[in-house]
Amino acid sequence: MAKIDLPYVQALTDRHGKRRHYYRRAGYPRVTLPGTPGSAEFMAAYAEADARAPRVDPREKVQPRSINALIVEYYSSASFLELRDSTKRGYRNILDRFRAQYGDKGAASIQTHHLEAIFHKMGDRTGAARNLRRRLNKVFGLAVRLGWRADNPVAHTSTIKRKTEGFIPWSEDDIAQFEAHWPSGSRERLALALLLYTGVRRSDVVSIGRQHVSDGRISVNQLKTTKRVSILIHPALQAELDQAKGLTFLTTAYGKPFTAAGFTKWFRERAAMAGLENRTPHGLRKAAGRRLAEAGCTSKEIAAVLGHSTLSEVEIYTRSADQLRLSDTAIQRLKKAETRTG
Repeated sequence: MAKIDLPYVQALTDRHGKRRHYYRRAGYPRVTLPGTPGSAEFMAAYAEADARAPRVDPREKVQPRSINALIVEYYSSASFLELRDSTKRGYRNILDRFRAQYGDKGAASIQTHHLEAIFHKMGDRTGAARNLRRRLNKVFGLAVRLGWRADNPVAHTSTIKRKTEGFIPWSEDDIAQFEAHWPSGSRERLALALLLYTGVRRSDVVSIGRQHVSDGRISVNQLKTTKRVSILIHPALQAELDQAKGLTFLTTAYGKPFTAAGFTKWFRERAAMAGLENRTPHGLRKAAGRRLAEAGCTSKEIAAVLGHSTLSEVEIYTRSADQLRLSDTAIQRLKKAETRTG
C-alpha cells in the first residue's frame, strides 16, 4: 500500500498490476477515486467523497457545553436537518474546520472580540469570513435558545465587504473566441451551448441527459431551488445535442458524470486553453441573462428561463443591458430635443 498526502486516501495495486486509489474512512463506504492523484478529476472526486462523510456523530462524547457540543446540537436541529444534502455538506465543511480549531472551548466563553480576531486572521479571504460568520450566527443563535448563553456574540461582529461584481460575465467576443478554439461536436462546445442556451447552473448542467429532452424542450428540476424549468431548445444547442453520445450529455474522460466542482474546474481549464482566463460556467449564466435582456425579454420572461423566484434576482443579469438600452434612449431624446430647438 502506498500513501498519498491526503487524508483517507488509500492506494492499492490490483491483480492486473494496475494502481487504484480509494477514499477509505472507518465506518463509511469505500469510494473509488478516478484518474491520477492531483488531476482535476481525482481531486473533484476526493472533495465530493470527503464532503459526504459526516464529520460529527451526534452520539460522540464531547465536553458538555463546549463548541463541539454546540455544533453537535446544531447538526441535530430541525433548521439543519431540513436543508438539502448538498447544503448540509457545505455547512459541515465550514463548521468542522472551525470546530477542529476551537471545539474544546466553552460555548459561553466565546466573545465578540474573539470572533472578530478570528475573522481578521482570515485576511483577504473575505468570502470565507462572511460564510463562517453566517454559519456561526445560526449556531450561537441556537446556544441562546438552549439557554447556554444570554447573547449571540456573532450578532455584533462584522466582516470586510469586498466590492465585486462576482463571476465575470462572458462577452460576445469571449463566446466567439471560445467557439473558434473548440470545434462543433466537442465536449467543450456542447458544455458552452448547454450553459448559454438554457441558463442552468453548474449543479444542473452536469446531470442533463437525453431523459430530460422531449418535444423540443429540455426540462429539469433545479437542484438549488427544486423548481422545475422547461426550456425550448435553441437551434445552436440542438446542433450540438445531435452530435452528443451517451445518456448524460457531459461526462468526464472516463465516461462518468461530472461533479459540479469537477465540471467547473474542467470548464475553466478549457476556457483558459482558448485564451480566456477566469471564465466560469456561472459567467455564461450571466451571459444568457444579458442576451435575453438585449433581445427585449421582460423580467418575468427572463426569470422563467433562469428559474428565479424573484424579479430582483433577474436584475443581476440584466443590469448592463438595461444601462445600454436606457443610455441609448436618453441620447436619442437629447438629439431630438436639440433638433427642435435648433
